[in-house]
This record gives sequence, C-alpha cells and structure tokens, in this order.
Amino acid sequence: MAALHCQKCRTPLKVDSSLQDLNPASFKILADAAPALEAKAPDAPRSAAAIERRQRYDDVSQTAGSAIHRRNVSASQRSSGRMNPDMSYIDVTASLMAPEGVIETPSKTKKAANKASTTNGDGGEALSRRMETVTRLFDILSARSDIDLPICSECTELVLDGLQKRQTAVIRERDAYVEFLKQAQQDVPTDEEVAKTRQDLETARQREKEALEELIALEAEKARMEDEIALLDAEADALDEEEEAFWRERNTFTAELTAFQQERDSLQSQLAHDTKLLESLQRTNVYNDTFVVGHDGVFGTINGLRLGRLNDHPVEWPEINAALGQALLLLVVVAEKLGYKFKGYTLHPVGSTSRLILTDPDAVATGAGKAKNTVLDLYSSGSFAFGITAFMGSFDNAMIALLECVRQVGDYVEQTTASQSGGEQRRMPYEIQTGKDMGKIGGVKIGLNGVQKEEQWTKACKYLLTCSHASHVANEADSRGVGS
Repeated sequence: MAALHCQKCRTPLKVDSSLQDLNPASFKILADAAPALEAKAPDAPRSAAAIERRQRYDDVSQTAGSAIHRRNVSASQRSSGRMNPDMSYIDVTASLMAPEGVIETPSKTKKAANKASTTNGDGGEALSRRMETVTRLFDILSARSDIDLPICSECTELVLDGLQKRQTAVIRERDAYVEFLKQAQQDVPTDEEVAKTRQDLETARQREKEALEELIALEAEKARMEDEIALLDAEADALDEEEEAFWRERNTFTAELTAFQQERDSLQSQLAHDTKLLESLQRTNVYNDTFVVGHDGVFGTINGLRLGRLNDHPVEWPEINAALGQALLLLVVVAEKLGYKFKGYTLHPVGSTSRLILTDPDAVATGAGKAKNTVLDLYSSGSFAFGITAFMGSFDNAMIALLECVRQVGDYVEQTTASQSGGEQRRMPYEIQTGKDMGKIGGVKIGLNGVQKEEQWTKACKYLLTCSHASHVANEADSRGVGS
C-alpha cells in the first residue's frame, strides 16, 4: 500500500503508533469527533445589503469550479470499488449484551488478532488493512472539514496562521456590523422629525405640481418658438442662396484680381532685376579688373607683378619689366579716357619692352639736352649690377619720363575737378618733382643712379603705382559725374 503524503506539500508522512491499531469503537469515536458540515438555513436578511451579499454568494456558488485540494483515495479503494465491511458500521450489541465474562478486552482482541495473523501467516495483509483504516479515517475527517488531511506539522502551522487571520478579519467585520447597528438604532427619527419630513414631502409635491404647470407653459412656448425657427430657417435658406451667388461673383473677381496682381508682380520683379543689373553695370569698372594695383609688403604690385628690388628680395628683371609695361599701359588708358594728350612724349606700351619717345624736348624740363625722338627704354636686361651709374642712366631717364607723364595726368585731373561746380578738387597722394636733376616722388628719387639705391627706388616705384591708381580712380569718378 502506498505511503501517506501531506495533502499540501506532498511530503511523506509517518503514521503515529496510536493510529496503527484502531478498533471499530476507537474509529467511530474519532470519526464522530469532527463536526459534520451541514447546510444551515439562512437567517432572514435584515437589510438590502444582506440580500445583495446572499444573492452574490449564490451566483458564485453556481459558477464555482472544482475544489483546489483533492482528497487522497487509497489504491485499494480505487481498485476494489468498495470499503472494508468492518469499517462501515460499529456493532456494539455484542459488547453490551454479552455476559460479563464473555466481553473481550482490547488486549485480548489484539492478542487474538496477532495470533490469527501468526497462524495464517498473513502479516502483510494486516498491515495493509491498518493503513487502509487510517486512510479511511483521514477521508472522513477531510469530508467534514475545509482542510484535506493528513498534513504535516509545518503545513499545520501555516493553516493555523491562516485561520487566525480569517478569525481576526471576521471579528473586525462583526464589530463593524455591531457599530453600524448601534448607529442605526441611535438614528431612529422622532415624531417631530417624522412630522417635519411629511411636511417637507407635501411641500415637494406642491413644488412638483407647480413645476409641471410651468413645464406645460414652456412646452407651449417651445412649439411657438419652433414655428418661428421654421420661418427663420426658410429666410436663412434664401440668404444662403444669395450668399452663394455673392461668393461666386467674388471668386470670379478674385481670380481676375489675382491674375492682374501676378502680372504686376512679374513686371515689378522684372523691373527690380533690371534695376539691379543696371546698378551692377554702373558699378562695374573694367579698369579695376584689368589693372589691379596693390602691394606685397614693401613692393608695389600691378596685376600681381612686383615693381622693385631689394638685396634680400631679389625680384627678377622680367617681372619688373612686365610691371613697368602694365603701369605704362594704365597711364595710356587713363589719358585716353580723360582725352588728355601728353606734352613732349609719346608712350608705347609694349609689355616687357615698353618705351617712351621724346618728341619735344623744349616742352618738358626733363628733356633738356636730349635730341628729338630720343627713345627711352622702360626696361632692363638685368645683365649689370645695381648701383653702376654707367649702365643705369638710360633706364633712370625712362623712369623719370614715366614720372613726368604721371605728373601731367595728375595736374590735369586737379585742374578738371577744381573747375567743376560743387566738386571736390582731387590731388595726388604724393608730390611729384620732375625738374632738372630732380625726378622725385614723395621726396624719394625714382632713379637707380648710385650705390645702395634699391630700397629708395622700390619705395619710389610703390608711390608711382599709387599715384597711377589715384588718377585712374579719379578718371572713373569723373566719368560718372560724382565727387568723393
């Protein structure tokens, strides 16, 4: 026979020795000790809340599922389908009716059972029967309680804790009901309160009657208002048709107006574009793009070409010759723009081999002592060292002649701007002196005649480009008719 297990934690249990040898009388006493779970007739409910709780309990009971704990059924009961007939009832008649000397004591019964088992040699069957008796006892006790038996001591403690908590909750609920009952008994209205309540009821009924009369009057007023609303709806429909016609006309007008506005905006955009283009063209100066005059440290530059030469910065002569050719070309362009004709010189800007021709020695002081049509080369091959006077005389004369031409253009610009009404007279940034043996600009000689003259010649060349650029700017301002 299978061993007993705890019905909660399924731990194997050991049956107490007091339960192993149970006679029918002891079995009945133990079975009857557990109270039977009989359904009690419910008391008459005292309130609607009690009725509601009872109805809810009935609904839950009808839809309740299977039990959480399954009672243990022995293997012999499932196999045979019947119980031991000795355990179905207890016959005490024999013990009551038998003579005094015939009644067997429990010890004698036990000895007889042991003797029978020894005689038959069926000790295993007796053990199985005792286990079946114990199992049957636990089934009866489980059927008469809410707890499936047997259970171990640990689970028993847990069950006891749970029952104590339930008892505490039930006691708390009972105390709440008792308190509520006391409060309800204290709140029983008096005769005066009943009379006042009845008076209030009559007053409420009278107010209800008045409210009904007012409701009838309001319904009549509502019917009249509905008729008026119907008339207003018809008028609103007519206004809607007029509004629709108005919006159709307005949309047509808006479409035409939008077309005219788009055309106007297009013309304005085109005008603004043309105006900006005109302003851009007016501000455009092709001379500034053609002749870019600036500086690179101590060197003056024109179109990126350095004009000058130092010992620590030996600029190549081809670059210097090209810069001089660009400067001479700028001077020629400015003179043509101003309509000015140089006195005593003819300028031939030919790039790196540009030259000036003295056409009238008497017209300029720098041409004294020179023959007519003298060619002054504004370039150098660079085959000689700086500072050698014998080889630099012709180049210095060409530089002085170039400075004289710049002076003539500067004087012409000063005279022209001074004669304009409301205009500001323009002057050269640096004073130019081109008399006999002079050739200075800003107090610095333009020639290379002499030893260690590279620094002052480089500075004079920078001043020369600055004056050329100033005459070019004045030419541009005069061509636009503005002063600055």
